[in-house]
Amino acid sequence: MSAIWTDQNKFQAMLDVEIAACEAMAKLKKVPKDALHNIRSKAKFDVERINEIEKATNHDVIAFVNNLAENIGEDSKYVHMGLTSNDVLDTSLSVMMRQAADILIEDVRGLLKVLKKKARRYKNTPMIGRTHGVHAEPVTFGLKMALFYDEFKRNLGRLKTARDIISVGKISGAVGTYANIEPFVEEYACKKLGLKPAKISTQILQRYRRDLA
Repeated sequence: MSAIWTDQNKFQAMLDVEIAACEAMAKLKKVPKDALHNIRSKAKFDVERINEIEKATNHDVIAFVNNLAENIGEDSKYVHMGLTSNDVLDTSLSVMMRQAADILIEDVRGLLKVLKKKARRYKNTPMIGRTHGVHAEPVTFGLKMALFYDEFKRNLGRLKTARDIISVGKISGAVGTYANIEPFVEEYACKKLGLKPAKISTQILQRYRRDLA
């Protein structure tokens, strides 16, 4: 989990967004195939170098793109073409949140196996039930484990729902107008990254995602 929230993984997720956008634009013939190949093979970054550049630019995404340009060369002009900063920042954040959700979901699945095993093992192990803070009728420890198992099944469902809710990206350009980028780029990139394109966005992805309609 901690590895997901490192600068290294953050910039890698940002790079994945940039390359996915370049691939989409190559399909639209706005990026030459040779340039796309060059970008894929040479797009590297160095966290320390990005931090160094940012001291001069005072802008994290500009620093990141400039560092990519140092390694890619002339074809770097196609990287970030038509995008705004939050196309990359918000979409990569969704990728990272999905990565984190996947870990939590697998952990809960593992816990469910343990709880099921203990519920069966201790199904006849008596213990004191409680009500109003005092002793009540006898129950079994297995019953307690079965209760926890059932509760964590619901927790698993909630985690899956949360992962689905946050799995949204946006590559719609400055203030979300698509003025400098085709909606196809957003659709292609989001699909490749395991996300859904936002139905509508502005400069950013709107933070509250739960749809109750």
